[in-house]
Amino acid sequence: MPLNSQFVLGAGSDGQAVGQPLRLANRHGLIAGATGTGKTVTLQRLIETFSDAGVAVFAADVKGDLCGLGAAGAPQGKVAERIASMPWLNHQPQAYPVTLWDVHGQSGHPLRTTLSEMGPLLLGALLELTDSQQAALYAAFKVADREGLLLLDLKDLKALLGYLKDNAQVLGADSALFTSTSAQALLRRLAGLEQQGAEALFGEPALQLEDLLHPDRDGRGRVHLLDASRLVHEAPKVYATFLLWLLAELFEQLPERGDADKPVLALFFDEAHLLFQGTPKALQERLEQVVRLIRSKGVGVYFVTQSPSDLPDDVLAQLGLRIQHGLRAFTAKEQKALRAVADGFRPNPAFSTLSVLTELGIGEALVGTLEEKGTPAMVQRVAIAPPQSRIGPLSESERAALVRQSPLAGRYDKPVDRESAYELLTARAEQARNDAPVKVAGKQKAEPGLGDMASDLLGSAMKSALRQAANQIGRQLVRGLMGSLTGSRKR
Repeated sequence: MPLNSQFVLGAGSDGQAVGQPLRLANRHGLIAGATGTGKTVTLQRLIETFSDAGVAVFAADVKGDLCGLGAAGAPQGKVAERIASMPWLNHQPQAYPVTLWDVHGQSGHPLRTTLSEMGPLLLGALLELTDSQQAALYAAFKVADREGLLLLDLKDLKALLGYLKDNAQVLGADSALFTSTSAQALLRRLAGLEQQGAEALFGEPALQLEDLLHPDRDGRGRVHLLDASRLVHEAPKVYATFLLWLLAELFEQLPERGDADKPVLALFFDEAHLLFQGTPKALQERLEQVVRLIRSKGVGVYFVTQSPSDLPDDVLAQLGLRIQHGLRAFTAKEQKALRAVADGFRPNPAFSTLSVLTELGIGEALVGTLEEKGTPAMVQRVAIAPPQSRIGPLSESERAALVRQSPLAGRYDKPVDRESAYELLTARAEQARNDAPVKVAGKQKAEPGLGDMASDLLGSAMKSALRQAANQIGRQLVRGLMGSLTGSRKR
């Protein structure tokens, strides 16, 4: 098979290239291994291969090392020796087209979404709500939909919760779901979220998915890196929830592509166990369904973690490419897990998969690819090809230069605070105070005349028409995770 029709990972024991057809790259994959075994360099190699093929990439940079993709490599020592051992590699040190993102806007473009786009299911998982609190949140989103109230940031949701607490009649048939106790609990959870710095994630301008898919001027796929080095430690739930939202949005917005010669986007989720740890059952079931179906949209999802056991079995069963770096097994539990990893590969009569797992050196991996017909190939022991970009992070000045030179410079950098639930509910409360009866010298204010009544009727008619239009907009903007799968999403 020509090398340009597949993505090449490295060299097998016979020195020949080991890879997988590019058209099967939407069958997802796994990069696993103990700390220090070379997962990050393998990840970097894969990202480069996708970019060279014109495939856009979004990856979470958990350790801050992946940003080295933005600078050309300078191979020496053992890296240079490995390159020399692969004459077919055509290794050319080069920088890749990298766009840097950061939820806090410090080391990259600010990365935001809105509460309306995230929806109540994902938000409930982020807040770790009980069933009753989740029901109250759904009721609040339902009112926002009906009333045309945009929930863009945390202050919008807090204003809505406060409004509903004082005006329970607005909830209608859902009033039993929303109690003063549940409202207070939700407000406390939101306060905790703010303490983690999560308010930076919510607002506008929100990320537009088409900005992730635009190729670079030279035809290579752009590499979008989320700096998660701070986020994954300080707010792991925020990190996981954002990645789940991104996956859901891609599934809902991208058209069906069927079989194609290559994907349109490759997603790399590092610290993948966080996506499933403590995830409510309903959310996990939908996530597993999306992972299964999103490949028809031309998206390949690659999970990066220490052990395959970090992922649910239903997700593992859907992963075509498996790259397993070295594992250590000292306890009986670890040895049992090691056997499970070995059993996940199609055996190779040339060696014992179980034995090799503990013998692999740095930069070596057991690799299970897919053959032309999509069936698993026999596992191979592979020396991973070195990346062409820098192995190691960029300096602060290099990062800043990448942000300045980015084609998205200025597009997301300044926050926008347009009229949404907070402003509308504040104005509504002010209007209610102004409309309250005023006593003059011990008497009620005079009743309105016919002219006033006519004016009020006209104003009510206009408000009703505007509210109907706003409701249609609200229904389009308020969507939950993977709503199209359950029939709940409205366009």
